[in-house]
Amino acid sequence: MQFLVIQRIMGLLLMLFSLAMLPCIALSWFDQDGGFAPFLKAGLITFVTGFLLWLPVRRQVKELRTRDAFVIVSLFWGLLALFGALPFQFVGTTTHMVDAYFETMSGLTTTGSTVLSGLDHLPPSMNLWRGILQFLGGMGIVVLAVAILPMLGVGGMQLYRAETPGPMKESKLTPRIKETAKALWFIYLGLTVACMLALWLAGMTPFDALFHSFTSVATAGFSTHDASIAYFNSPAIEMILTLFMFLGGASFTLHFLAFRGRTLRHYWQDTEFRIYAAILATATLATALYLYISATYSDPLQALRYALFQAVSLATTTGYTSADYVAWPPVLGALLIILSFCSVSAGSTGGGMKAVRAVLLFKQTLCEIRRLIHPHALVPLKLSGKVVPERAIAAVSAFFATYLASFALIALALAAMGVDLVSAFGATAASLNNLGPGLGIVGPALNYASLPEAAKWLLCFAMLIGRLELFTLFVILTPAFWRK
Repeated sequence: MQFLVIQRIMGLLLMLFSLAMLPCIALSWFDQDGGFAPFLKAGLITFVTGFLLWLPVRRQVKELRTRDAFVIVSLFWGLLALFGALPFQFVGTTTHMVDAYFETMSGLTTTGSTVLSGLDHLPPSMNLWRGILQFLGGMGIVVLAVAILPMLGVGGMQLYRAETPGPMKESKLTPRIKETAKALWFIYLGLTVACMLALWLAGMTPFDALFHSFTSVATAGFSTHDASIAYFNSPAIEMILTLFMFLGGASFTLHFLAFRGRTLRHYWQDTEFRIYAAILATATLATALYLYISATYSDPLQALRYALFQAVSLATTTGYTSADYVAWPPVLGALLIILSFCSVSAGSTGGGMKAVRAVLLFKQTLCEIRRLIHPHALVPLKLSGKVVPERAIAAVSAFFATYLASFALIALALAAMGVDLVSAFGATAASLNNLGPGLGIVGPALNYASLPEAAKWLLCFAMLIGRLELFTLFVILTPAFWRK
């Protein structure tokens, strides 16, 4: 383990992160909202800490090993939430450190769970900070660092593989990893700007448009209003957000190929994208039909409007709400939460297990059934016309088993802390899938403030392992990882 190299990169990343507070410092200066001194203090603490880590080891430029990358990514996301929580404490938005850490971890992991109320009256600089956290977390600040900080030296591929979500981490869009990270960020930034302009034209204020563009393409879910998107009561705004949530939940590799080739054919040729689109379409129609039949909404178009927005929002693990789905028939709330487990594409900003893993597991089940019928037949598993290696199938199976075990253990632990079973299920699913709102006392009409402190710390851990897709963090917890 190259601890000095790790220390150097950690220092650089913290200094980079401190620069993200500059827009909040500027806004609080011009708006006089009381956040100037707290943000300045938090930014200086973060920068100085990073500088002191970097200075004594600044000449330790060596090639990163895979183990180094796992430690850097896991440690960095945990520390990032600690320093990102400082503005919440210094401004006085939260009174307990656990709440500040929870809000920051929720932002950086693009979960969208909140312990705050009175969002409409928060200082603008504080709301901007919440949006910036989710914007950075959407594509990953580590990938951003690989893109714009060549002083990180060689070994960027290891950081990229450790940070980027999804099972297909070996593929690169461009020959050089730095160019790959830049390509991803340019597309991400372009979609964010397009979303902001569209929301502004649809009637949002410039600040709300900027904030919600930060949190929609990132499939993150924070809002500047307690009522979330229901505050605007605008079909046009809902349709715009639906489009960009959908794009955020699709693979950014496909966005890159479509942009480079000036064609949309790559989308439809991709098996996972077709399944992703089919899941969302089926969920929307089923939800709309049930809402209309159950007389939740008497107007079929109104039922379709709310069904479309909520299905896309929860399936893409964004977590915006235009209606209180907990007040709908119970089966719909459960369905929408279940959608967050395996709807989005690998290589997207969404959370959950990803659709490609669900497809591989389903195909593997069919293959096993055929092998039972024809014991001596060779039954290869294919995806998009290509045979999937046995190692990839084994990895997906292990991930699925670990995911379910983690879900069960966290939900049981929450129940042991006194959280009712429905809320424990909803909070675990929302945190592990980086979704945001859950069920019961953590539903869209409420927030996570009423949970015990121990439950909040546990859910922070769930958000982190969900964002890093379990193994990135779990691998450093094994004794074998630390053996030479």
